[in-house]
Amino acid sequence: MKNYVILLAGGVGRRMGSDLPKQFIEVEGKPIIVHTAERFQYNSQIEAILVVCIPEWIGHLKKLIEEYKLTKVKWITEGGDTGHDSIRNGVFFLRDMIEDDDYIIVHDAVRPVLPQRAIDAVISVAHEKGNASSSIVCHPPIVYTEDFESGITDVDREHVMLTASPQAFKYSLALKCYEQAERENYHNSTFTSSLLIHCGQRVYFAKGTTSNIKITTKEDLALFEALLKVPEEKLYF
Repeated sequence: MKNYVILLAGGVGRRMGSDLPKQFIEVEGKPIIVHTAERFQYNSQIEAILVVCIPEWIGHLKKLIEEYKLTKVKWITEGGDTGHDSIRNGVFFLRDMIEDDDYIIVHDAVRPVLPQRAIDAVISVAHEKGNASSSIVCHPPIVYTEDFESGITDVDREHVMLTASPQAFKYSLALKCYEQAERENYHNSTFTSSLLIHCGQRVYFAKGTTSNIKITTKEDLALFEALLKVPEEKLYF
């Protein structure tokens, strides 16, 4: 039983307003995707990494892998038209590479603030329950809206968990769900945990961290730079 990473780098980052896909933007002298890949490179539980990449940027990615000695990055495959399709491409790519009882950890390349204990937490819960999503308790009030301009229904935050990547799954479970989605021509899951729910599976939670931000806008770049200066033990407690 081994742990493999599917690292998602298929987005083009239109909201960033940059010519570079956001995962390749440099922060503190290093591309964001390298910051993220190194978190898994340094984790002793990770066997190997598959990067799902924009086809036009695969050559550039290969140069980064060599330059930064990302020795655990063993494979690269092309991304799809949607996030669902990119994860599916990664899951299907591994069919002949890993065993059914191995585990995959799916993570966004643009979530580089990832403490080692957060990785260990999703692996631990997934090994026990079959799947795990990095999650945090919801503190802000939530209002349901029908028109995105107003709302009259309060959502009970006591029964809401905010999930993000990394998410970990027994490989046979993830493969079964993506095969079902193909049969149904279903491509709308926001992430693998959403697909599991669509397929009638219960999703389990692992302790996450609010510092695990997804870099989407230029403002997020400034926050990432600030978080890089925070000791890791203060990012996850």
